[in-house]
Amino acid sequence: MYTPAITGSGVFTPSNVITNEELVESFNAHVDLFNVENAEAIAAGDVTAKEHSSAEFIFKASGIEQRYVLDKEGVLDPKRMYPHFRQRSDDEPGIMTEIALDACHKALAAAGRTGEEVDLVICAASNMERAYPAVAIEIQQGLGAGGFGFDMNVACSSATFGIQAAADMVRSGSIRCAIVVNPEITSGHLEWRDRDCHFIFGDVATAVVIERAEDAKGDHFIVHSTRCATQFSNNIRNNNGFLRRTRPDGVADRRDMQFMQNGRKVFKEVVPMVSAHILAHMEEEGRSSDQLSRMWLHQANKGMNDFIGKKVLGRVPEKGEQPNILQDYANTSSAGSIIAFSKYSDDMAKGDIGLICSFGAGYSVGSVIVEKA
Repeated sequence: MYTPAITGSGVFTPSNVITNEELVESFNAHVDLFNVENAEAIAAGDVTAKEHSSAEFIFKASGIEQRYVLDKEGVLDPKRMYPHFRQRSDDEPGIMTEIALDACHKALAAAGRTGEEVDLVICAASNMERAYPAVAIEIQQGLGAGGFGFDMNVACSSATFGIQAAADMVRSGSIRCAIVVNPEITSGHLEWRDRDCHFIFGDVATAVVIERAEDAKGDHFIVHSTRCATQFSNNIRNNNGFLRRTRPDGVADRRDMQFMQNGRKVFKEVVPMVSAHILAHMEEEGRSSDQLSRMWLHQANKGMNDFIGKKVLGRVPEKGEQPNILQDYANTSSAGSIIAFSKYSDDMAKGDIGLICSFGAGYSVGSVIVEKA
């Protein structure tokens, strides 16, 4: 048995930024167009008029101030309200592979490794751009890696589930070096025309290198333990899929073909589930909350993270103990906790204990206890 370690991490950040103010201006223009076009139906009570959004509402509801996206023009077009990507030929790398490779190369550079030294690629993300072949295998080819690759989708928990799978394989000796990469193009599945959620997501890609601790070339994080759990819920759902065309109204512009959630129920049910999960994981490993130097939580909502941090630590987290990045990146699904880890881990001292945790649709929750070495 070997000891797995995270030896490098990397983040790809798109160049396009959409501030809350820009987003609200576009959304409110869409609302005005919708209400004018549906004036008669609204007056008759057959259609509900849409309401304006505001930057103040967005920040109060989420703590988000801006988000990065791959395409800004399409999202902010009041008559379109979703990104515009050019059609790529089958001979070109997919857009997920393109951003994934950027994050992977950064993670490999941090680990002092090359793509040829990787023998497992896990592409763990909420939405894949195609059914097959696996995006992970295309990334594997782009890296010049050997071994094998596969896709994994556990929604916002995909990163930690992927880390568990890779760490278990390193631990058993079946692989020596893995990359878990999370290319999240969330702008493609977000319903930008819905006031309750139009501000939530942003695009990004993250990656971590996991290998035997004995092979680490520099500072690294020993993976002491991982823990995953799932519990079925419809409160976060997206009904899009390859069977869509087989159904009577499957190709219609249906609301349920994009991201949907019952936010109040999610908060009420997920927060205690995650808090209990982390505390149970710590107890299983003989760790107390006062031993935690840092928590890198899923970046969905500041209120959720504040509640979880207080529940786990038994007090309000001090500055730096629970870093948030969603004010800049918004919710980036599986990538959020890894962005926080990548940006806020270098300053930790050897022997410091930290916990990576992601959670979301499923419901699903994954946690990883690490130690700076």
